[in-house]
Amino acid sequence: MQNTKNTNEWINWIEESISKEYYRLYKQKHFSNIQKVGIGGFGKVYRASWKNSKYFALKSFFNLDDVTAKEIVHELKLQRDIQFHNNIIKFYGIAKFDPENDDVQSKNYLLVMEYADSVMEYADSGPLKNYLKENFNNLTWNDKYNLAYQLACAVSCLHNEGIVHRDLHSGNILVHQNTIKLSDFGLSKRIESSSNTQSKPFGIIPYVDPKKFSERRKNKNSTQIFSLNEKSDIYSVGVLFWEISSGQPPFYKEGEQYDVDLAIEISQGLREEPIPNTPEDYIKIYTECWNGEPNNRLTINQVVERLKEIITKTNITTENNISASLNTDNSLHGEMSQIIQNFNKMNIKEIVPSNIIIEDCSFEKVNDIVNYIFKIVNEGIEFTSTKNIKNILVYFNNNNTSSQEIYDWLLINQNNSDSIFLLGYFNYLGIETNEDNKKAFDLFINASEQGHTLAQLYVGACYQAGYGTTKDEKLALKYYEKIANMGYAAGLLKVGYCYNCGIGTSVNYQKAFELYQQAESLGNIVAQYNLGNKYYNGKGVEKNYDKALALYHQAANSGYNLAQHKIGLLYEYGIGIQKDINQAIYWYEKSAKQGNQHAQNKLEELIYK
Repeated sequence: MQNTKNTNEWINWIEESISKEYYRLYKQKHFSNIQKVGIGGFGKVYRASWKNSKYFALKSFFNLDDVTAKEIVHELKLQRDIQFHNNIIKFYGIAKFDPENDDVQSKNYLLVMEYADSVMEYADSGPLKNYLKENFNNLTWNDKYNLAYQLACAVSCLHNEGIVHRDLHSGNILVHQNTIKLSDFGLSKRIESSSNTQSKPFGIIPYVDPKKFSERRKNKNSTQIFSLNEKSDIYSVGVLFWEISSGQPPFYKEGEQYDVDLAIEISQGLREEPIPNTPEDYIKIYTECWNGEPNNRLTINQVVERLKEIITKTNITTENNISASLNTDNSLHGEMSQIIQNFNKMNIKEIVPSNIIIEDCSFEKVNDIVNYIFKIVNEGIEFTSTKNIKNILVYFNNNNTSSQEIYDWLLINQNNSDSIFLLGYFNYLGIETNEDNKKAFDLFINASEQGHTLAQLYVGACYQAGYGTTKDEKLALKYYEKIANMGYAAGLLKVGYCYNCGIGTSVNYQKAFELYQQAESLGNIVAQYNLGNKYYNGKGVEKNYDKALALYHQAANSGYNLAQHKIGLLYEYGIGIQKDINQAIYWYEKSAKQGNQHAQNKLEELIYK
C-alpha cells in the first residue's frame, strides 16, 4: 500500500512538470517508423521518426513501480542539469504511449532523447568500439587527443553535477559525426540495484574498477559491498584512453570472452602495455587514471587540464611545422586540404574573398586579441551583455591591425578554440559582418566545449539575454559559475550580480556582497562600483557612506561612467558628503563624455536651469 502511495507521488510530480511545461510532452500521432533498437535490464530503446523530419530515441521502462517512477524523476532532474553539454545525449521531453501497441492506452512513460545510432547503421555513427575499428588507420594523434578530450569533458560535466556514470565502456559511448556522446549514465544501474535484481557479476571486466572484484569481504554477520564512485569512472576513463591509443578493446582476443580469471589478474595489477610510439605525456595520464588505489588516481578536472596542455603543445608544434614548410608545393597542397576541411567543419555561408593574404594574420595575433578581450572583460572595462564595439576597434587602431583581414582569416582557420571564439565575437558585435546572434552563440558553444574560458562567459551572457538562443537564466548562472570557480573576476562579478538580482537563483544580498568583494580585490571596476552600492544601500552589509564613496571614486578614476554619474548625484544632493554643485557638474561632465545620457540630462538641468 505504501509503495502504491509513493508511486503516485512520483507520477504526480511528473504530471505536474508536464502541465507546467517544465518538460515537453510529445504526442504519439507525430511519431512513425518506430523500431526497437535495444533492450536492457530496465526496459527497451526504440528509434522513431518525429514528424518525418528527424529521429528520436524513445527510452521505455518495463514496470512503472515505486522504484522506476522515482528513478524517472531522478533522471529528469539529472537531464535538466546536464542537457547543455554537447558530448552528452540530449533529453527533449516525455511521451506516453506503448511503442509496440498503438491500440492500447499506456500509462507508462517514454523518455524522448537525442538519437545517436548504436548499431552502426550509418557510417558516421556508432559505439566508440566500432568507430575505432572502422576508422583507426585514418586517425592522427590530434584526432585521438580530441576523442579523449571530449570524453574527459563529458565525464567532467557529470562529476561537476555530482553524477557518477558507473558503466563507462566503449560499447555504450557513442560517436556521432566524430563527436563523443555519453548516454545511460547510471539509470539502469540504479533501477537494477534498487529493485534487488541480479545484475551481471562483473559487467565489462576490463573497464570495471578492480576494487569491485574484491568487494565481498565477509564478516561474521555481514557482507561488505564496494560502491562504484567517481574514482571508478576515472579508472574506466584510463582504460578508454588506452583503447583510443590502440584501436582495439583491452585484453581482446578473437573468439574469447572475458572471464573471472581476467578479473582476478586485473585486481592483482594486470594492465595493458602502452602501444609503441604513444606520447609519454598521454601514457602518464591513463596510467595514473587506472592506478589500483582509487585515492592515487587523478580527478577528472586534472585529466582535462593535462589533455589541454598536451593539445596546446601539439597545436604549437603543428603550426610551426606548417609555417616552416609553406614554400613547397606539397605543403601548399596540404594547406589547401586543411582549408577545405575547415570550411566543411564551419558550416557557414560567407564567401571568402580570393585575395586574402593568409600571412598577414596568425594564431599568435588572434591569441593576442583574445587575451586583450579577456583582460578588459576581467577588469570590467568591457561588458559581455552590453554590446560595445568601441574597445576592440581602439585596440585594432592602436596595433595597426585590420579587422577585415582578421575576419577573413578567421573564416578559413576554425581549427583553434581562440579563432572559433573570435569569429563568434565578430558576429556578436557585427564586426566586418552583419550582427548575427545565432551564429555567434553557436560558435561560442563550440569553443566553450573545447574548454575556452571566455567563450563560456559569452555563452552565459547569451543565455541571460536570449541572444541567439532561448533565454535561460539558470543555464546562464551555470556558465558564470564555471568562470567564477576558476577565480576570474568576470565570473565572480556575474555570479554576484545573479544573486543580487535573483537571476537564475533566489536573491541573496550577503552572497552577492561576498562575490563582489572577491571580484573587487582582483581589480574589477564594475565590482568596485557594485560594492559601493552595497555600502550605500546597506543590502548585504551595514551602511557606510564613507566606504561607498571611496569605492565609487576608485571606479570613477578608472573611467567607469556609472560611478562618475553616481558621485555627481552624491555631490548634487549632499548625500554622505557636503553638497557641491561644481563638483557635481565636474563628474557629470566626465560621465557624459563617455555617453552616459543620464549624466547629460543632469548637466542640462544644472547648467541651464
